[in-house]
Amino acid sequence: MKKRNLIIMITILYTGLILYFMFFGFNRLDRYEDYKSYGYEFLLIPSGVPLNFPRFTFSWLYDFGNIAAFIPFGILLPLLNQFDYKKFIGWFMIVILGLETIQSLVHLGTFDVNDIISNTIGATIGYVVYKVGFTSNLTLKKLIASSLSAIILLVCVMIVSEVLDKRVSPAQPLHTIEEITEAKPLTNDVPTFTVGGNKIEPQFNLYSNKGNTTKIYTNTIEDKEELTFFLNIGIPDQEEFKGEVTIITDGNVIFQKNEVNLKEESETIEMPLEIPLYYEAKKMTIMITGNIKLWDVGFTELKHWWE
Repeated sequence: MKKRNLIIMITILYTGLILYFMFFGFNRLDRYEDYKSYGYEFLLIPSGVPLNFPRFTFSWLYDFGNIAAFIPFGILLPLLNQFDYKKFIGWFMIVILGLETIQSLVHLGTFDVNDIISNTIGATIGYVVYKVGFTSNLTLKKLIASSLSAIILLVCVMIVSEVLDKRVSPAQPLHTIEEITEAKPLTNDVPTFTVGGNKIEPQFNLYSNKGNTTKIYTNTIEDKEELTFFLNIGIPDQEEFKGEVTIITDGNVIFQKNEVNLKEESETIEMPLEIPLYYEAKKMTIMITGNIKLWDVGFTELKHWWE
């Protein structure tokens, strides 16, 4: 009886600590007005993985805490009542869903499915630890086995997270994406030229135009996520200072410059220019008129490590 009363006391105290952090920790009261201005936020689609390999940033510590803080519930609650896993995790998810909902309704946080997934993983790890070693005869050997099982399971979560996670890829030349027009950039024997007195030696491509027509380059960018384009732009010193470039994705103009812009920005423009694409698109078109040139045009995207 004394042992059960101790477990009840520990469970109550620990639950109170978790509730404090869920509703008052991390300066939630100070951010009340911000949460209120956002309205009732319900983030129902997972936006990330539970836990990457250690990076020792606040973000990583927060993700780790979201899992580790709920491991004790997987041990304490089954010690109080002999739950099977399905019953335990079912009741746990009902409670955590309710708390996340209340958190959003009282403007002290948001309903975030990422948190629910992480909390449930933590409770599951705790339940496995309970099954491994927390029997009526708890010994040092069983305690060590339980601790090792928790560490192994956390490492497994990290490995799976790393496999599922996507990261920004290294920069790649734009011409490596499938081109669907006859116009193609120069990629071999690319000429050098000067812009603003500086010698330009393109490393991997050159997009340009000749005459009074418009040169159109189009690439498919379907199935690519969170693209960011990089380009260098200018008009060679030995050519008439006239031209325009327009970049369009699925009918939306995402970038446009002409000789007037280049002249006005000549002292402030930094190369390469960075153009983020905030939405998914199927194709991208570069339209060049006059003597404007683009060189070393590339991109990054979100990709799995094996892609």
